[in-house]
Amino acid sequence: MKVVVYHADECDPRKCTTTRLSNKGKVKVVNNLNMLPKGALVLDPFSEKSVSPEDREIVDKNGIAALDCSWKRIKKSSLMFKGNKHHRLLPFLVAANPTNYGKPCKLSTAEAIASTFYIVGLKDNAVEIMSQFKWGPHFLELNKELLEAYSNAKTSLEVVKIQNEFIGG
Repeated sequence: MKVVVYHADECDPRKCTTTRLSNKGKVKVVNNLNMLPKGALVLDPFSEKSVSPEDREIVDKNGIAALDCSWKRIKKSSLMFKGNKHHRLLPFLVAANPTNYGKPCKLSTAEAIASTFYIVGLKDNAVEIMSQFKWGPHFLELNKELLEAYSNAKTSLEVVKIQNEFIGG
């Protein structure tokens, strides 16, 4: 499965999930936006459309593109990502990474990639990504109910409906 991450070099290298995934051969890291795969599903926290099972074909064919940057600089960094028609945001999930444990929607890049795989129906890929971290399996367990519900939805609208019912919106 093709996963390419644009690395903005804004995080602590010792805590960087992208670096670990790259060292294990699970993702390709690029420092030039032109090296992102054309037509890939782009994880974008400012997108208006959620990842859903209907994105499986895009992921199968063109892979996933992610941005690894500091949450403190996300608005500035995400401007570089504009222009791809397959931008998706992740629905409500809770982080299990040591930096943002328990914080809703503040996922590490690894958690975001794994969530995308899980939601589109590639659960084994999600497990493989999270198995690279001591806390990784806990992320999947912590969010199991939501990840299962999202992965059983048909469309982005259904994913958002599930999310809103869960958070009381």
